[in-house]
Amino acid sequence: MPRKKGVAPGGEAGRTQHYRSDEIKKIVLSKLKKAGEEIVKAFNSGEWPTLYLPVRSTKNIVYDPSLRQYVLGPKRAERTVGNIRHLRPFAQLVWVSKFAKQLLTTGKTSTLRDTYYVAIGEGIDFESQDESDEVIMEVESLINQPREDMNIFPEERASIYGDLVIEYTIPGFRGQRIDLSAHPDGYAIGPALTTAEFARCGAEQVFVIEKGAVFSRFVEERADKKFKALLIHTAGQSPRNCRKLIRRLREELNLPVYIFTDADPYGVHIASVLIHGSALSAHIKEINVPDAVWSGVYATDITKYKLPAMRLTEQDFKRLKELEQDPRYTVDPWRREVQYFGKIKRKAELEAFSRYGLEFIVKDFLPERLAELQKR
Repeated sequence: MPRKKGVAPGGEAGRTQHYRSDEIKKIVLSKLKKAGEEIVKAFNSGEWPTLYLPVRSTKNIVYDPSLRQYVLGPKRAERTVGNIRHLRPFAQLVWVSKFAKQLLTTGKTSTLRDTYYVAIGEGIDFESQDESDEVIMEVESLINQPREDMNIFPEERASIYGDLVIEYTIPGFRGQRIDLSAHPDGYAIGPALTTAEFARCGAEQVFVIEKGAVFSRFVEERADKKFKALLIHTAGQSPRNCRKLIRRLREELNLPVYIFTDADPYGVHIASVLIHGSALSAHIKEINVPDAVWSGVYATDITKYKLPAMRLTEQDFKRLKELEQDPRYTVDPWRREVQYFGKIKRKAELEAFSRYGLEFIVKDFLPERLAELQKR
């Protein structure tokens, strides 16, 4: 497992300790500065400042085989001070860039909600948080860095538990270490944990779990010990900072990643977004985990394990139709399972395995499924 230079086992880092997050901070500040300099240069030259932003629409999304994810294509939209209709969004974009620089230079973080209210307090005309969130995404696409690298985060809801010791890199806690197996409810995957270094890891794989009740069941049944696994609860669709952390676990520690979701069209999509990326985040590269494996619950598992199942709703059928038309679901197991949902017209939850007892999902289903996947 990786060990940072200058850090004694179990000790604290010195003040000169250099972290990966420090490099990211320098890169983001440099990009923000460059964007600002181009605006100032245009003004000084007597020209209207103009920015060219990638068009964030489904018609401008292409698959990048080298990254193994969907990314934005070549189409660009012009944002210029020379157009009166662009003045307001241009000013909003400049303010968000300024605020991001302020966060990075002061070592502070902000939620999306906080960012909206700070803007209102400084006289920036955002009609709603949705509008400020949209401008934050424009800044992301402009400098090709996720908002998390600008210290702007969503509300925390994902959590992690298992044999992993992290070392914080944020001001006030820099160099301090935490054992993530010390809290049975898991540690929230927030800004401090997302940017932490991995000091020591005894796990050999990662289980990503959609549902909180099943995450708690895995902890209670000691799945982390039995399978030497880190357990991550996504609370539905995994937040981007959670996806970034999972990708780091895969790339930096070379841990295989297995995803467990409900057996319904939305569960399929949750797994796919983590693996292939989402249309909404196509402007951000490398926050998906291409090598992760969707491990169920499959539609075919409903029949195989005779799970209690519910009828698909009208909304489920609508989502199923969308999946059938999506190129990400044209190969197995995606295609097979999507088609089977349409055949049986039923869905089931991860908790449905409890019909065979609370221990069944960890004691029986989990080893059976892992054995099946390893044979592929």
